[in-house]
Amino acid sequence: MKPRMLSELVELMQPAAVEVLGDDVLVGPDVVTDNRKVTPGALFVAIPGERVDGHSFATAARDAGAAAVVGTHRTEADMPHLLGEDSVQTLSWIARGVVREARARGLVSIGVTGSSGKTSTKDLIAQVLERSGPTVAPEGSQNNEIGVPLTACRVGQDTRYLVSEMGARGVGHIAWLTSLVPLDVAVVLNVGQAHVGEFGGIEMTARAKSELVRDLSDEGWAVLNADDPNVAAMAEKTRGRIAWVGRGELPDGALRLRARDVDVDALSRPRFTLEVTDASGTRTAPVELGVIGRHQVGNALSAAAVGLIVGMGLDDVAAALSAAEVRSSWRMALSRLPGGALLLNDAYNANPDSLAAALATAADIVEANRQEHPAARAIAVIGDMLELGEGASDAHLQAGRLAADLRYDEVVAVGEHAEAVVQGAAENVRVARVAARDEVAGSLRLSPGDVILVKGSRGIGLERVAAELEEETK
Repeated sequence: MKPRMLSELVELMQPAAVEVLGDDVLVGPDVVTDNRKVTPGALFVAIPGERVDGHSFATAARDAGAAAVVGTHRTEADMPHLLGEDSVQTLSWIARGVVREARARGLVSIGVTGSSGKTSTKDLIAQVLERSGPTVAPEGSQNNEIGVPLTACRVGQDTRYLVSEMGARGVGHIAWLTSLVPLDVAVVLNVGQAHVGEFGGIEMTARAKSELVRDLSDEGWAVLNADDPNVAAMAEKTRGRIAWVGRGELPDGALRLRARDVDVDALSRPRFTLEVTDASGTRTAPVELGVIGRHQVGNALSAAAVGLIVGMGLDDVAAALSAAEVRSSWRMALSRLPGGALLLNDAYNANPDSLAAALATAADIVEANRQEHPAARAIAVIGDMLELGEGASDAHLQAGRLAADLRYDEVVAVGEHAEAVVQGAAENVRVARVAARDEVAGSLRLSPGDVILVKGSRGIGLERVAAELEEETK
């Protein structure tokens, strides 16, 4: 954010109920919640947690150069305090003020949601928009009541575009996030099985995701995936103009983007013809993605729609997509191990839809590898998919069956639902077994051409398996 006096920040936040204790000092440009990320002049937000209380780190933040602390009470740190009833609520008021000020001078605000693919799509959108002007987007997966306002607080005087990733754990969450960061463009990717245990079913998930488009003005844009019926139905819930994206036939709309002639190379990097139809007619451009997996085609279409909506040319959008790289850790990250095997690290998170996409991608890669290495094997290390509710056991059983259908050679399952994964895979997979996370890497025997997928929910920690594989093979 623009550096400003603490009194000016309070004025920007109004009508927030806050008070300042101490001197009126210059704060900014950074707003942080981690004292290890403090920069000179930063505003340190002390957030109480279940295990640690950020107020305890206020002195460390001051010593690192923080100018003031946001909290619920005075700390031992000898520096000005901005106090409110709730630290997260106070942070949200700062974000509201920063975004309101920036939108008044022309900032374009884009939000992305979906059961899977949010982070990858956010990264693609950011790399497209960066060709048009200064862009702020989340680092990693900052998509909750803390991450969204922290990202918004990075908006500066020259920022032209703000990209927000918006997740939800229930109805009302996205609506609250869009009250902090009102949107000009709302992108809804899909409605899937992720978090159905928290939402209470697909219908409630769709209702929660639709909150992204409900408050758009009639000048706003909703970018909707026509291939997902639950997303397509959201066209009736918004006043905004519709940009349809998909691989099949698209409904009538002000803007339509379709992927034709989709193919992948030996590393499962998609290439396709981007077809755009609007009031001026239909035109095309070739796209060759550097990111991995056929599922990235839909993400790329949504990113392309955003670029066109803000006024970029089709050729610039296609070139930006073709040059885009993976920016967030542990998401379809492909690396070659020294012994000649390939590791596909997608360990950041998992749900039935994203797991299916990852399994298919790894299977595509190993099939291509068999041209040079006929004995190459497909190996999947599958961790629990969390927050699936009553359907969790069946979802893991189906995951194992999908691995079998895709002709995996070995499936290693980790977590409480590991037995269900193995049961699903056992009939048609040569080796299907349960293992403790810390035993997996040492138990694998890899050969040149093998492809090993590592995929599970964040709480399972399978990124450690990927790290051990990379370390053991050095």
